[in-house]
Amino acid sequence: MPFDVARARRAYPALAEGFVHFDGAAGTLVAEPVARAVVGVLGGAVSNRTTAFEPGRRALRIVDAARAAVGDLLGADPAGVVFGPSATALTYTVARGLAEQWRPGDNVVVTRLDHDANVRPWVQLAQRTGVEVRWAAFDPGTGALPVDVFAPLVDARTKVVAVTAASNAIGTRPDVAAVARLAHDAGALVYVDGVHATAHLPVDVAALGADFYVTSAYKWSGPHLAACVAAPRLWERTAMLKLLPSSDAVPERFELGTPSFELLAGVEAAVGFLATLDDDAAGSRRDRVLRSMAAVHAYEMRLFDRLLDGLRAVPAVRILPAPAGGCPTVSFRVGDQDPARTAELLGRQGICVFSGDYYAAEYFIAMGLRGSGGAVRAGVYHYTTAEDVDRLVAAVAQVR
Repeated sequence: MPFDVARARRAYPALAEGFVHFDGAAGTLVAEPVARAVVGVLGGAVSNRTTAFEPGRRALRIVDAARAAVGDLLGADPAGVVFGPSATALTYTVARGLAEQWRPGDNVVVTRLDHDANVRPWVQLAQRTGVEVRWAAFDPGTGALPVDVFAPLVDARTKVVAVTAASNAIGTRPDVAAVARLAHDAGALVYVDGVHATAHLPVDVAALGADFYVTSAYKWSGPHLAACVAAPRLWERTAMLKLLPSSDAVPERFELGTPSFELLAGVEAAVGFLATLDDDAAGSRRDRVLRSMAAVHAYEMRLFDRLLDGLRAVPAVRILPAPAGGCPTVSFRVGDQDPARTAELLGRQGICVFSGDYYAAEYFIAMGLRGSGGAVRAGVYHYTTAEDVDRLVAAVAQVR
């Protein structure tokens, strides 16, 4: 059956304000069940975690439920789900912990396609520990990041290969599973930035071969909270500075301070909401998430084809190249117009798009565009409609 976008949109009260949202790659609107769950915790008797009394036991249940929800979203062990304020913060946490075991002569591999949150932590920790940084370059003519570029970079001294599951700039989806096989054959760990991909695709971290996989809930209708998942045995081997009285157990020892119980409740609600996006989905929450996200992806990609066709028909629009089959995200420029000016003119018409480098700094440096303002980015999400797409295309034609 076709994806029911009208039903999905009813879950987003903010859409009533009338803005057209192509800004989901920077953060989506929050679904109503998520907001309700957050408010419910804020308005209820929830204390810090303890088994001594009921409000403390509620806090324990909230944390456990959030870990289980992320496990169902990603196909991960709930005991290996670590929460943090952002994907950037969590990646720094993991990088600092793993770097304790690095020695001069070792190397790490990063890509020029990634968001800087999956580049700079590894580069900075490598510099601090005297470890070599090796760069996997994408093809500027196609936007692809072929597996074969990793082969000469990975060897027996490679400690980590950091790679994106989907580019937040142009949507490219590298063959992460193949990269992971190459890395694992050499004894390296694989750290996958799944922030952009998780919002658009069914995810199975085991099938990807990801040793660590990070995602941000606010990119998939949830609150501003992030999670990094790994097998508990990997967390056990990862160093962490912590307070003396705080738990040394995994995953708690990586979560500094008291968690935000209301946001954790929002994470659980967001996963539950995603599981409802296909009317015919049945079975466990994991089963329903997989089916719903498959339906979402099919719908979004059909709409994305409409967007690409529309933009290509506008004279002077330059679309930055990306291979087919990625996530529904496009970066473009309109003639010699400053991308910030394009975004401002579209914003005056109630159309929300971002401009600049969107923290994909290495990508725009390699493309020779960072110094001239980067590009304009538009992304399709499951509440986007064909009318939204047509409105954006018409507005781009006007502002050119």
